[in-house]
Parts: sequence; structure tokens; C-alpha cells
Amino acid sequence: MGQTIVKFIESTAFFGPDGISLGHVLMLFISFVLLYLAIKKEFEPLLLVPIAFGMLLTNLPKAGMMALPEMVGHHVQPGGLLYYFFQGDELGIFPPIIFMGVGAMTDFGPLIANPRALLLGAAAQFGIFTTFLGAILLGFTGQEAGAIGIIGGADGPTAIFLTSKLAPHLLGPIAVAAYSYMALVPIIQPPIMKALTTKEERMIKMDQLRPVTKVEKIIFPITVTVVVSLILPPAATLVGMLMLGNLFKESGVVGRLTDTATNALMNIVTIFLGLSVGATATAEQFLRATTIKIIVLGVLAFAVGTAAGLILAKIMNKLSGGKINPLIGSAGVSAVPMAARVSQVVGQKENPSNFLLMHAMGPNVSGVIGSAVAAGVMLSLFG
Repeated sequence: MGQTIVKFIESTAFFGPDGISLGHVLMLFISFVLLYLAIKKEFEPLLLVPIAFGMLLTNLPKAGMMALPEMVGHHVQPGGLLYYFFQGDELGIFPPIIFMGVGAMTDFGPLIANPRALLLGAAAQFGIFTTFLGAILLGFTGQEAGAIGIIGGADGPTAIFLTSKLAPHLLGPIAVAAYSYMALVPIIQPPIMKALTTKEERMIKMDQLRPVTKVEKIIFPITVTVVVSLILPPAATLVGMLMLGNLFKESGVVGRLTDTATNALMNIVTIFLGLSVGATATAEQFLRATTIKIIVLGVLAFAVGTAAGLILAKIMNKLSGGKINPLIGSAGVSAVPMAARVSQVVGQKENPSNFLLMHAMGPNVSGVIGSAVAAGVMLSLFG
């Protein structure tokens, strides 16, 4: 009886060389902070809750949630549950499915009505390539720098997709950084927006967008898929799935597929993706100097992307004779629709009668395409 009790005590996470360590405690604390931000502050809770809980699970000693399968005699001992979930990330399956759901929920009408918004979405991707160069200077390889730079696109699925291809060993810190900064859009962007624009610019009211026909909305996803895929084949996976989802929505003839892509399938994959991404953030992989560099570079990427969009919007405002509110430029990062909402909120604080949301959605959805194209460029160069 005594030996049984001793054996039970030794099997707990408090004893043995693989028991709980200071690193585990720190990672558990980080997961608690992320859960607080998701639940109390409601920062991207749909993604941050599963990511934070996946981080919690993987840092519970001896739980084996990410354990690899092993051969024991003539039998295979199964791996941990989250290891199997993670295969959807590692094989590049979950991010494109997320993109299909995003496409099914996205209205490209504001972009079609104002094609100039495409330039603002492209400008916001400047943060990706600036951070890529910064990562190279800090000693990262080209593949690692490309994966780190994509954080500037503020698009979690794109960051996961590209990192799984170029630098899978950095997936944990890059994914956590990407989603954390997406969640912090309402905190990070407003100071940059106010610093780079004047009160008069923020008060500008824009003309109402023209109506977009159904035919235009149906032709758009087909055209974008063909053009982007021919010019940049590695981007076909993300752009193709994004546009397929949008075609479901705009065709109006596959209601059940649209409903599945935007609800059941999207929710299921979000759970699997979030848990498995969080599970990669083990103490051994996360608590390193490399992670600090990635987090700092991630902030730089996001700030430069926001600033580049604002600066181009200011130039476009001058060229248009004062008809464009520069605040919509910050929405070029692809944190849909939060970045567009931030443009609306900041603009309405200066002028309560100002409604920038639909104008900001043009650059915002353009940023989704832009981040996928940027990922395709990185894959072409380093894949």
C-alpha cells in the first residue's frame, strides 16, 4: 500500500526531472494573462481563449498533450491529443480553411466601389518587408525573417501558414505574437493615427460609395484568383480559398455551403487551430532570447504597416483635393474588421457625424489579399 502511494506521488507533476519547473510556471502565468485579456477585455476572444488554453495545456508537466507517437515493442503508442490537432497547422490545412470562412463573411463591395483602396492595402504590407530586413540584420535566416515579417500583415492564418512552410520551429512565438497584436489593434493603432494626422484631416467626411452590382461581386473573386495565381502561384492556396468562400456568398445559390463555411466549419477549425497553436508555445521553445526579438519585431512590423497606410492616405488626400480621410489608411492591415472599426471610432471622436466604416473596409479587405500575396512572395523567394 505504501509503495502504491509513493508511486502515485512520484507520478504527479511535482516530482521527478520532468516535473514542474520555473519555465512552466512562467508559461502558465502568460497563459493566464492572455485568458484575462480575452475574457475580461474581450481582445479577440474567439482565438485568444483557445490559444491561451492550448498554451496552458502544453505547459502542464507530464500531461503529454503534444507528445509524439512512439513505437513500444510491436505497437505504436499514440501521441498527445494536441499533437494530432497540430498536424492541421503543420500540413497547411487549417489556415486556408479559415481563409475560406473569412471570404464567405467578407463583402468586397467597398473595394470594388473604390479600387484606390487596393493601394492602401498594399502600402500597409510595407511593414512586412521592413521587418524582414530588420530580422535579417538581427541574424535570422531568410526563411525565419520571412516568417517573422508576415506578422506585420496582422493576419493570423497567413502567419501560421507561412511559418509552417518556412520556419516551423518558430510557429509558437510567431503565432502568439501575431494574434496578440491583432487583439491589441484598438490600443496600438490610435496613438500612431493621431501622431501622423491633423485634427482637420481626421474630421474629413467622405462621399458615399457607389452601389456595386451583383455581377461585379461575382466576377471579382474569379478574376482575383486567376490574376494572382498566374502572377504568383504560391499565393494560390490562400487567395483561392479566400475567393472561393466569397464566391459562395456572392453567388447566392449555395446558401448551405456559405452557412457551413461561416459557422460550423469555421468554428471547428478555429478551436483546433487555436489550441494547437497555443500548444506549440512550450517553455523550452518560448522562453528564449529569440522570442523577445520576434515580439519586438512584431510590434515594429505592425507599427510600420499602420504608418505606411496612413502616409499614403495623406498623399492621396492631397491629390484628391481633401476628399479622403487619412484615417482609413490605417485599416490597410488585415485585421478584419477591427482595424476598420478603429478608423471609424477615431474619426467619430473628432466629428460625431463622420461615418468612415465602409470607406475603411475597402483598405481592410484589400489588406487580407495583400497579406496573402506577401506570403506568396516569401514562399517564392525562400520556399
